[in-house]
Amino acid sequence: MTNSVSPIARLLVTVAALTIIVGGLKMADTLVVPFILAVFIAMVVSPLVSGLRRSGLPHGVAIMIAVLLMLSLGLLLGAVMGSAMVNFRQDLPEYSAKLTLLSGTFQHWLSERGILVSAEQWQNSFDFGAFMRFVANTLASFGNVMTDGMMILLTVIFILAENIGFAEKLAQARGPETSSQWLKTFTTSVNNYMAIKTAISLITGLIIFLWLSVLGVDYAVLWGLLTFLLNFIPAVGSVIAAVPPVLLAIVQLGFAPAGLTLAGFAVVNMLMGNVVEPRWMGRGLNLSPLVVFVSLVLWGWVLGPVGMLLSIPLTIMVKIGLESQTETRWIGTMLGAADSASP
Repeated sequence: MTNSVSPIARLLVTVAALTIIVGGLKMADTLVVPFILAVFIAMVVSPLVSGLRRSGLPHGVAIMIAVLLMLSLGLLLGAVMGSAMVNFRQDLPEYSAKLTLLSGTFQHWLSERGILVSAEQWQNSFDFGAFMRFVANTLASFGNVMTDGMMILLTVIFILAENIGFAEKLAQARGPETSSQWLKTFTTSVNNYMAIKTAISLITGLIIFLWLSVLGVDYAVLWGLLTFLLNFIPAVGSVIAAVPPVLLAIVQLGFAPAGLTLAGFAVVNMLMGNVVEPRWMGRGLNLSPLVVFVSLVLWGWVLGPVGMLLSIPLTIMVKIGLESQTETRWIGTMLGAADSASP
C-alpha cells in the first residue's frame, strides 16, 4: 500500500509553515531588519565590486573601495538629513497649525453651500497635522534603523567577501552533478534589478529635490530623500511621496506653487516610470497590482516602515527565485502583471 499525501494536506502544511516563518520574522524584527538592509546594500554594491575586479583589482581592494564609498555617502547623507530632521520637527507645530486652520476654512466654505459636516467629524477625517507628524515619525524611524550602521556595514563586508566563493561551495554541497545555473541566474537578476532600481530612484529623488528647491519649498532635501525611498514601491510610493511637499507648499507658498509641485511630481514619475525604467530594466520583473498592495501591507506589518520600503524588492526576489526553478515557475508567472505574463 502506497502512502500519499493529498494536495489539500500539502497546502495546509505549506500555509502553516509560512505562518510560522512570518510570525518568527515579526518577533525578531529588531535583528532581521538590519540584516535585510545589509543584504540589499550588498546587492546594490555587488555590481561595483564585480566591475572593479574585472578591471584587475584584487577582491579585497575592490571591497575596500566600495565600503569606503558607502561610508562616505552614508556619513554625508546622515549629516544633511539629521540637521534637516531637527529643523523640520521644530517647525512642524507651525505647519500643522496652518494646515488645521486651512482645513477648517474649507469646511466652513462647504457648510455655507449646504454641505454640512460637523467640526469634530471633519477634524477626525482630515487631520493633516497628524499626517505631517506621521511623515516625520516615519522618516525618524528610518534614521533609527541606521543607528545599527556599524553592524550593517560589517554584515555588508562579510556578504561581499563570501560572495566570491558561494556558488562553488553550494555546488560542492549539492554534488558535482547538480547544476548551479539557477543560482547564477537568480543572483544576476536580483543584482541587476537592485542596481537599476536604485539608480532610477536616486535620479528621481535628485530631480524632485532640484525642482522643489527652485520653487522654494522648505526641506526639499527631506522630500527628495522620501521620493528616493518610496520610489521602490511602484505606483503607490510616488503618490505618497508627493503628499507632504504639496501640503507644505500650500501653507508656505500658496495654491499655485503647490500645483506646480504636484505637476513636477506627476511629470517626473511619468517619465521615469513609463519611459526610463522600462527601457533600462525591461518589463519582465513587473508585479501584479494586487501583489504590490498585498506585499506592502504584509511586509509593513512584519518589519515596520522599513518593511514597507523593502516590500517590493523582497517580493521581486521571491518572484525571481520562483522563476529560476522549473517546478515553481508557474507561481512566479502568477505574481507578474498580465502584460508581462503574456508571450
